[in-house]
Amino acid sequence: MSEKELKKLDVQDDEIDLNQLFTALWDNTIVICATALIFAAASVFYSLSLSDRYKSEVLLAPVTSQGGLELSGQLGGLASLAGVNLGSDAQSDKTALALEILKSREFIGRFVAKYDLFVPIMAAEGWDRATDTLILDPEIYDDKSASWVREVKAPFKPKPSLLETHVEFMKSFEATQDKTSGMVKISVEHFSPYLAQLWLQNLVKEINDEMRQRDLREAQSSISYLNEQIKETNLSDLRTMLFSMIEEQTKTLMLANVRTEYVLKTVDPAVVPEIKSGPKRALIVIFVTFLGGFLASFVVLIRYFNRRTLG
Repeated sequence: MSEKELKKLDVQDDEIDLNQLFTALWDNTIVICATALIFAAASVFYSLSLSDRYKSEVLLAPVTSQGGLELSGQLGGLASLAGVNLGSDAQSDKTALALEILKSREFIGRFVAKYDLFVPIMAAEGWDRATDTLILDPEIYDDKSASWVREVKAPFKPKPSLLETHVEFMKSFEATQDKTSGMVKISVEHFSPYLAQLWLQNLVKEINDEMRQRDLREAQSSISYLNEQIKETNLSDLRTMLFSMIEEQTKTLMLANVRTEYVLKTVDPAVVPEIKSGPKRALIVIFVTFLGGFLASFVVLIRYFNRRTLG
Protein backbone atom coordinates (compact mmCIF):
# COMPACT_ATOMS: atom_id res chain seq x y z
CA MET A 1 0.00 0.00 0.00
CA SER A 2 1.37 3.38 -0.99
CA GLU A 3 2.15 6.21 1.44
CA LYS A 4 -0.63 8.31 -0.10
CA GLU A 5 -3.20 5.59 0.61
CA LEU A 6 -1.98 5.26 4.22
CA LYS A 7 -2.43 8.99 4.78
CA LYS A 8 -5.93 8.76 3.33
CA LEU A 9 -6.81 5.98 5.78
CA ASP A 10 -5.43 8.02 8.68
CA VAL A 11 -7.66 10.96 7.67
CA GLN A 12 -10.65 8.61 7.47
CA ASP A 13 -9.84 7.26 10.97
CA ASP A 14 -9.68 10.79 12.31
CA GLU A 15 -13.05 11.60 10.76
CA ILE A 16 -14.56 8.44 12.24
CA ASP A 17 -13.14 9.32 15.66
CA LEU A 18 -14.57 12.84 15.44
CA ASN A 19 -17.97 11.50 14.49
CA GLN A 20 -17.84 9.02 17.37
CA LEU A 21 -16.88 11.89 19.67
CA PHE A 22 -19.97 13.89 18.79
CA THR A 23 -22.05 10.71 18.95
CA ALA A 24 -20.81 10.06 22.49
CA LEU A 25 -21.77 13.59 23.53
CA TRP A 26 -25.15 13.34 21.83
CA ASP A 27 -25.92 10.00 23.46
CA ASN A 28 -25.26 11.58 26.84
CA THR A 29 -27.19 14.81 26.20
CA ILE A 30 -29.64 14.04 28.99
CA VAL A 31 -26.81 13.51 31.48
CA ILE A 32 -25.05 16.72 30.42
CA CYS A 33 -28.25 18.80 30.52
CA ALA A 34 -29.27 17.32 33.88
CA THR A 35 -25.88 18.11 35.36
CA ALA A 36 -26.05 21.67 34.01
CA LEU A 37 -29.54 22.08 35.54
CA ILE A 38 -28.32 20.81 38.90
CA PHE A 39 -25.44 23.30 38.83
CA ALA A 40 -27.87 26.04 37.77
CA ALA A 41 -30.22 25.30 40.66
CA ALA A 42 -27.33 25.23 43.12
CA SER A 43 -26.01 28.53 41.77
CA VAL A 44 -29.44 30.13 42.17
CA PHE A 45 -29.63 29.11 45.82
CA TYR A 46 -26.04 30.23 46.37
CA SER A 47 -26.48 33.62 44.70
CA LEU A 48 -29.68 34.27 46.64
CA SER A 49 -27.84 33.52 49.90
CA LEU A 50 -25.35 36.31 49.18
CA SER A 51 -26.13 39.66 50.76
CA ASP A 52 -26.38 42.79 48.65
CA ARG A 53 -23.42 45.15 48.66
CA TYR A 54 -23.43 48.89 47.95
CA LYS A 55 -20.63 51.06 46.59
CA SER A 56 -20.21 54.73 47.41
CA GLU A 57 -17.88 56.84 45.27
CA VAL A 58 -16.32 60.29 45.52
CA LEU A 59 -14.59 62.31 42.82
CA LEU A 60 -11.69 64.51 43.93
CA ALA A 61 -9.43 67.04 42.28
CA PRO A 62 -5.81 67.67 43.32
CA VAL A 63 -5.47 71.04 45.02
CA THR A 64 -2.94 73.20 43.19
CA SER A 65 -0.41 75.20 45.16
CA GLN A 66 -0.09 78.85 44.28
CA GLY A 67 3.29 80.50 43.89
CA GLY A 68 6.63 78.83 44.38
CA LEU A 69 10.27 79.27 43.45
CA GLU A 70 12.35 77.40 40.92
CA LEU A 71 16.00 77.38 41.91
CA SER A 72 18.99 75.74 40.35
CA GLY A 73 22.57 75.03 41.22
CA GLN A 74 23.75 75.44 44.80
CA LEU A 75 20.59 77.24 45.91
CA GLY A 76 18.43 74.42 44.55
CA GLY A 77 20.55 71.95 46.50
CA LEU A 78 20.18 74.06 49.61
CA ALA A 79 16.41 74.06 49.15
CA SER A 80 16.47 70.27 48.91
CA LEU A 81 18.45 70.04 52.14
CA ALA A 82 15.89 72.26 53.81
CA GLY A 83 13.08 70.00 52.65
CA VAL A 84 11.64 72.63 50.31
CA ASN A 85 10.10 71.10 47.19
CA LEU A 86 10.08 73.84 44.55
CA GLY A 87 9.79 71.75 41.39
CA SER A 88 6.91 72.03 38.94
CA ASP A 89 5.85 68.43 39.63
CA ALA A 90 5.55 68.96 43.39
CA GLN A 91 1.75 68.88 43.41
CA SER A 92 1.44 65.76 41.23
CA ASP A 93 3.98 64.04 43.47
CA LYS A 94 2.00 65.07 46.52
CA THR A 95 -1.22 63.63 45.07
CA ALA A 96 0.51 60.36 44.19
CA LEU A 97 1.97 60.22 47.70
CA ALA A 98 -1.46 60.84 49.23
CA LEU A 99 -2.93 57.90 47.28
CA GLU A 100 -0.14 55.57 48.33
CA ILE A 101 -0.54 56.62 51.98
CA LEU A 102 -4.28 56.11 51.64
CA LYS A 103 -3.68 52.46 50.71
CA SER A 104 -0.94 51.81 53.26
CA ARG A 105 -1.25 49.40 56.18
CA GLU A 106 -0.29 52.07 58.68
CA PHE A 107 -2.87 54.62 57.54
CA ILE A 108 -5.73 52.12 57.18
CA GLY A 109 -4.74 50.55 60.51
CA ARG A 110 -4.96 53.91 62.29
CA PHE A 111 -8.22 54.64 60.48
CA VAL A 112 -9.77 51.33 61.59
CA ALA A 113 -8.59 51.80 65.18
CA LYS A 114 -9.77 55.43 65.38
CA TYR A 115 -13.30 54.68 64.17
CA ASP A 116 -13.45 51.16 65.67
CA LEU A 117 -14.31 49.38 62.42
CA PHE A 118 -13.21 45.86 63.36
CA VAL A 119 -16.75 44.48 63.72
CA PRO A 120 -18.35 45.95 60.57
CA ILE A 121 -15.34 44.94 58.45
CA MET A 122 -14.56 41.49 59.85
CA ALA A 123 -17.86 40.18 61.27
CA ALA A 124 -20.62 41.65 59.11
CA GLU A 125 -22.39 39.33 56.68
CA GLY A 126 -25.38 41.44 55.73
CA TRP A 127 -27.53 44.49 56.42
CA ASP A 128 -31.11 44.82 57.62
CA ARG A 129 -32.70 47.72 55.72
CA ALA A 130 -35.75 47.92 57.99
CA THR A 131 -33.71 48.54 61.14
CA ASP A 132 -30.55 49.88 59.49
CA THR A 133 -28.42 47.41 61.44
CA LEU A 134 -25.66 45.07 60.40
CA ILE A 135 -26.21 41.32 60.40
CA LEU A 136 -23.20 39.76 62.14
CA ASP A 137 -21.79 36.26 61.74
CA PRO A 138 -22.39 34.54 65.12
CA GLU A 139 -19.40 32.26 64.53
CA ILE A 140 -17.11 35.29 64.42
CA TYR A 141 -18.62 37.80 66.83
CA ASP A 142 -21.14 37.40 69.67
CA ASP A 143 -23.21 40.56 69.67
CA LYS A 144 -24.87 39.83 73.03
CA SER A 145 -21.62 39.53 74.94
CA ALA A 146 -19.77 41.91 72.61
CA SER A 147 -16.89 39.45 72.25
CA TRP A 148 -14.98 37.78 69.43
CA VAL A 149 -15.67 34.05 69.25
CA ARG A 150 -14.03 32.99 66.01
CA GLU A 151 -11.80 29.92 66.16
CA VAL A 152 -8.34 30.52 64.70
CA LYS A 153 -4.91 28.99 64.96
CA ALA A 154 -1.83 30.76 66.32
CA PRO A 155 -0.48 33.36 65.73
CA PHE A 156 -3.99 34.68 65.05
CA LYS A 157 -6.31 35.64 67.89
CA PRO A 158 -10.12 35.71 68.18
CA LYS A 159 -10.06 39.48 67.70
CA PRO A 160 -8.69 40.25 64.21
CA SER A 161 -5.41 42.12 64.01
CA LEU A 162 -4.96 45.40 62.18
CA LEU A 163 -3.11 43.54 59.42
CA GLU A 164 -6.01 41.12 58.90
CA THR A 165 -8.49 43.98 58.91
CA HIS A 166 -6.41 45.93 56.40
CA VAL A 167 -6.38 42.96 54.00
CA GLU A 168 -10.16 42.53 54.30
CA PHE A 169 -10.85 46.26 53.95
CA MET A 170 -8.75 46.55 50.78
CA LYS A 171 -11.02 44.00 49.08
CA SER A 172 -13.81 46.60 49.07
CA PHE A 173 -11.70 49.75 48.71
CA GLU A 174 -10.36 51.34 45.54
CA ALA A 175 -8.46 54.57 44.82
CA THR A 176 -7.37 55.53 41.31
CA GLN A 177 -6.16 58.62 39.49
CA ASP A 178 -6.89 59.45 35.87
CA LYS A 179 -3.52 60.08 34.21
CA THR A 180 -5.00 62.51 31.69
CA SER A 181 -7.18 64.74 33.86
CA GLY A 182 -5.50 64.07 37.20
CA MET A 183 -8.90 63.51 38.83
CA VAL A 184 -8.98 61.03 41.71
CA LYS A 185 -11.80 58.56 42.29
CA ILE A 186 -12.16 56.69 45.59
CA SER A 187 -14.80 54.08 46.34
CA VAL A 188 -15.83 51.96 49.31
CA GLU A 189 -18.16 48.96 49.10
CA HIS A 190 -20.06 47.48 52.03
CA PHE A 191 -23.28 45.74 53.03
CA SER A 192 -24.59 48.99 54.51
CA PRO A 193 -24.83 51.89 52.01
CA TYR A 194 -24.79 54.35 54.91
CA LEU A 195 -21.52 52.99 56.28
CA ALA A 196 -19.98 52.98 52.80
CA GLN A 197 -20.73 56.69 52.45
CA LEU A 198 -19.63 57.53 56.01
CA TRP A 199 -16.33 55.68 55.70
CA LEU A 200 -15.61 57.37 52.40
CA GLN A 201 -16.22 60.84 53.84
CA ASN A 202 -13.98 60.06 56.80
CA LEU A 203 -11.24 58.67 54.55
CA VAL A 204 -11.11 61.87 52.50
CA LYS A 205 -11.01 63.94 55.69
CA GLU A 206 -8.29 61.80 57.27
CA ILE A 207 -5.99 61.76 54.23
CA ASN A 208 -6.23 65.56 53.94
CA ASP A 209 -5.43 65.87 57.64
CA GLU A 210 -2.54 63.43 57.28
CA MET A 211 -0.97 65.37 54.42
CA ARG A 212 -1.56 68.66 56.24
CA GLN A 213 0.24 67.44 59.37
CA ARG A 214 3.13 66.12 57.30
CA ASP A 215 3.58 69.44 55.53
CA LEU A 216 3.28 71.37 58.79
CA ARG A 217 6.08 69.32 60.34
CA GLU A 218 8.26 69.63 57.24
CA ALA A 219 7.66 73.40 56.92
CA GLN A 220 8.49 74.01 60.57
CA SER A 221 11.62 71.91 60.28
CA SER A 222 12.61 73.72 57.07
CA ILE A 223 12.14 77.16 58.65
CA SER A 224 14.34 76.15 61.56
CA TYR A 225 17.05 74.94 59.19
CA LEU A 226 16.87 78.08 57.03
CA ASN A 227 17.12 80.35 60.08
CA GLU A 228 20.28 78.52 61.09
CA GLN A 229 21.73 79.05 57.60
CA ILE A 230 20.91 82.76 57.75
CA LYS A 231 22.88 83.07 60.99
CA GLU A 232 25.90 81.39 59.41
CA THR A 233 26.19 83.50 56.24
CA ASN A 234 27.02 87.14 55.59
CA LEU A 235 26.34 87.10 51.83
CA SER A 236 23.48 89.49 51.19
CA ASP A 237 22.23 87.73 48.05
CA LEU A 238 22.16 84.36 49.78
CA ARG A 239 20.43 85.82 52.83
CA THR A 240 17.78 87.36 50.56
CA MET A 241 17.18 84.01 48.90
CA LEU A 242 16.98 82.23 52.24
CA PHE A 243 14.40 84.74 53.46
CA SER A 244 12.40 84.10 50.26
CA MET A 245 12.47 80.38 50.99
CA ILE A 246 11.30 81.02 54.55
CA GLU A 247 8.46 83.08 53.08
CA GLU A 248 7.43 80.11 50.93
CA GLN A 249 7.43 77.81 53.93
CA THR A 250 5.38 80.37 55.87
CA LYS A 251 2.83 80.24 53.06
CA THR A 252 2.72 76.47 53.48
CA LEU A 253 2.05 76.89 57.19
CA MET A 254 -0.73 79.37 56.46
CA LEU A 255 -2.42 77.19 53.82
CA ALA A 256 -2.14 74.11 56.01
CA ASN A 257 -3.87 75.88 58.89
CA VAL A 258 -6.55 77.52 56.75
CA ARG A 259 -7.44 75.07 53.97
CA THR A 260 -9.70 72.18 55.04
CA GLU A 261 -9.36 70.16 51.83
CA TYR A 262 -5.59 70.42 51.77
CA VAL A 263 -4.52 68.00 49.02
CA LEU A 264 -7.73 66.59 47.53
CA LYS A 265 -10.75 68.81 46.91
CA THR A 266 -14.20 67.25 46.57
CA VAL A 267 -15.77 67.65 43.12
CA ASP A 268 -18.58 65.10 43.40
CA PRO A 269 -19.23 64.13 47.05
CA ALA A 270 -20.00 60.66 48.32
CA VAL A 271 -23.70 59.81 48.52
CA VAL A 272 -25.68 56.93 49.97
CA PRO A 273 -26.00 54.46 47.05
CA GLU A 274 -29.53 53.28 46.26
CA ILE A 275 -28.66 50.57 43.75
CA LYS A 276 -26.63 47.54 44.80
CA SER A 277 -23.23 47.01 43.23
CA GLY A 278 -23.20 43.27 43.84
CA PRO A 279 -23.40 40.39 43.80
CA LYS A 280 -23.98 39.86 40.08
CA ARG A 281 -26.42 36.99 40.53
CA ALA A 282 -27.24 36.54 36.84
CA LEU A 283 -23.55 36.22 35.94
CA ILE A 284 -23.01 33.75 38.77
CA VAL A 285 -25.87 31.53 37.53
CA ILE A 286 -24.71 31.69 33.90
CA PHE A 287 -21.09 30.91 34.78
CA VAL A 288 -21.90 28.02 37.13
CA THR A 289 -24.41 26.52 34.66
CA PHE A 290 -21.81 26.65 31.88
CA LEU A 291 -19.25 25.14 34.24
CA GLY A 292 -21.62 22.27 35.06
CA GLY A 293 -22.24 21.51 31.39
CA PHE A 294 -18.52 21.67 30.64
CA LEU A 295 -17.60 19.32 33.49
CA ALA A 296 -20.30 16.83 32.48
CA SER A 297 -19.07 16.89 28.87
CA PHE A 298 -15.50 16.42 30.05
CA VAL A 299 -16.46 13.36 32.12
CA VAL A 300 -18.35 11.88 29.17
CA LEU A 301 -15.32 12.29 26.92
CA ILE A 302 -12.98 10.79 29.51
CA ARG A 303 -15.24 7.72 29.78
CA TYR A 304 -15.37 7.49 25.99
CA PHE A 305 -11.58 7.50 25.64
CA ASN A 306 -11.21 5.01 28.50
CA ARG A 307 -13.62 2.58 26.82
CA ARG A 308 -11.84 3.03 23.51
CA THR A 309 -8.44 2.36 25.11
CA LEU A 310 -9.65 -0.73 26.97
CA GLY A 311 -11.63 -1.95 23.97
